[in-house]
Amino acid sequence: MAVSVVSGGKMPGIVSEEIMEEEKVKELNGNSSDPPIEGVLVHTSIEELCDNLCEMQSSDQSPSRQSFGSYGDESRIDSDLRHLAEGEMKERDVLEEEGEEEEEDEVVKPESSTEKVDTTKSDSELPSKDVPKENSPAEQEVGKKDDKNLNKPRRNKAGAKSQNGKEDPSENSELGRFLLKQAQNLISSGDNPNKALELSVRAAKLFEAAASNGKPRLEWIMCLHVTAAIHCKLEQYKEAIPILQQSVEIPIIEEGEEYALAKFAGYMQLGDTYAMLGQLENSISCYTEGLEIQEKVLGENDPRVGETCRYLAEALVQAVRFDEAEQVCKRALDIHRENGAPASIEEAADRRLMGLIYETKGDHENALEHLVLASMAMAANGQDSEVALVDSSIGDSYLSLSRFDEAVFAYQKSLTALKTAKGENHPAVGSVFIRLADLYNRTGKLREAKSYCENALRIYESPNLGIPPEEVASGLTDISAIYESMNELEQAINLLQKALKVYNNSPGQHSMIAGIEAQAGVLYYMSGKYSESYDSFKSAISKLRAMGKKKSTFFGIALNQMGLACVQRYAIDEAVELFEEAKDILEQECGPYHPDTLGVYSNLAGTYDAIGRSEDAIEMLEHVVGIREEKLGTANPDVEDEKKRLAVLLKEAGRNRGRKAKSLETLLDSNAIVPLREEI
Repeated sequence: MAVSVVSGGKMPGIVSEEIMEEEKVKELNGNSSDPPIEGVLVHTSIEELCDNLCEMQSSDQSPSRQSFGSYGDESRIDSDLRHLAEGEMKERDVLEEEGEEEEEDEVVKPESSTEKVDTTKSDSELPSKDVPKENSPAEQEVGKKDDKNLNKPRRNKAGAKSQNGKEDPSENSELGRFLLKQAQNLISSGDNPNKALELSVRAAKLFEAAASNGKPRLEWIMCLHVTAAIHCKLEQYKEAIPILQQSVEIPIIEEGEEYALAKFAGYMQLGDTYAMLGQLENSISCYTEGLEIQEKVLGENDPRVGETCRYLAEALVQAVRFDEAEQVCKRALDIHRENGAPASIEEAADRRLMGLIYETKGDHENALEHLVLASMAMAANGQDSEVALVDSSIGDSYLSLSRFDEAVFAYQKSLTALKTAKGENHPAVGSVFIRLADLYNRTGKLREAKSYCENALRIYESPNLGIPPEEVASGLTDISAIYESMNELEQAINLLQKALKVYNNSPGQHSMIAGIEAQAGVLYYMSGKYSESYDSFKSAISKLRAMGKKKSTFFGIALNQMGLACVQRYAIDEAVELFEEAKDILEQECGPYHPDTLGVYSNLAGTYDAIGRSEDAIEMLEHVVGIREEKLGTANPDVEDEKKRLAVLLKEAGRNRGRKAKSLETLLDSNAIVPLREEI
């Protein structure tokens, strides 16, 4: 008997849950290709770094994306490195010019050591003959080029030793600062990050050796932060995780405020790194820990606590936890309203995020109210380019409310301002083109919709504009969705393939890549290309499993769609396994009466019948028909189709449909009798 399954069609949730929310957050954040703000002072103490950590920007595609109150183009990791490279560590009169020229003598001296000289060092790192060497602290640590010092204990990998052969914490710290300074110089100049990582690791070992003889030093903690940041710079996120975990275990809050804030900084950086790996739950847990520490040290109503609350709310939005995001963002808004002037930049940023949250929750009126207030506050503070971006979001709310004329006006106002402020080819301009294309597509004006799509494509496909890859990929994905709604599936698939090439399987973008691959799988299925659909779903599901998203609604729907592709490829046994796994997940996440869950039940009944498990198929289909009759009524077309399928199965099995018997009490219960007029 042929397999009877529910058609796949458009997969709900593939784009909307994994991509749309993140795109809205990015749109409200501004664009990472904007130039950095000039004239910003760099704070040079660990306390200032920790106090301002929430104001730093973060990596674009993580929940720790740039904060809504930040408008530059550095990531949080980049910002940390910049602060540290320009003097973040407390340099207690460490050698500047002399030290740079004597690094080889300080670390490895061929005349007084059996170790070989590192020939990989650049000329700038080799000692200069013109530098006087008397009274050099570096030489005092290792010994001068003198026969009488050959028996002096040498510095080894564990740390510096004094004349009595014991490790000298002060010398370890001094050499650690020196090596870290070299690493910072390499990072700030953009030269050889691998060498910078090597020096930073060596510095961390020296600081650890110095700390073993007393309480942990802040320099050791911050050196671990720098080392982890360099790993992230090299896209070695997994290597950064244990280093940051160590950095948050070291500080003891009771030792003082600086230690507490160093622990806070470590948790926030660890959260950013988890986010880059797509591990949003771990990321949110770290941000929450950081927030609790910050509250204990600074107080619950400190403005900086408000900044961290907003930061956490952004991460919760990314994790599709909108109710929690609303509560946390509301707290940030209350803190900033209490501490700041009316219509402050901080309050505007909070309202902007609140608008996003309400919009995604479907409360468009409240979203519109917050966005209008945010726009007015930003205009009062001279943030014209940000006003233009908020106007785009205002247009989104009008569009959701079907107030199309007002939406067009808001989009056109935003488009004019962005062209003036950022130029004709800026990705923010392309984003407004996409919005206008979507609006005209919804209102049936396909010619105008295609025109705006083409305008947007000219921006995102231009190779010489320096647009960040993430923005290019998201723009192509959005345009693909519009072509899909126009039923131009080939063009939609081509755009998704281009988006995947832009991401190039970047480890920090696996969540977005999986969403795009799953949507491509849907389009391949709709086009009748079942093998391509299967391959695309298989790749997406493997990424989702690796990221620990095996219990999400999105994952369950993707499994169901992959099962449909298996049915079309006659891989029935594999389809059964996929449907059963999808059933377990959707029952847990959505409940047994949800339409998505019922769709999987129906598909599973069809595959059970195909492999000869008729009794299981009948039982499953009877359950589906019973629920659909109860929820939709017996005259609904979907119910009628399911009943026909069930009748065929029962006839083949020589059975009649089993119905649940109602007790006499139920039949006589007056509350069970519903008047006809109430049904109507």
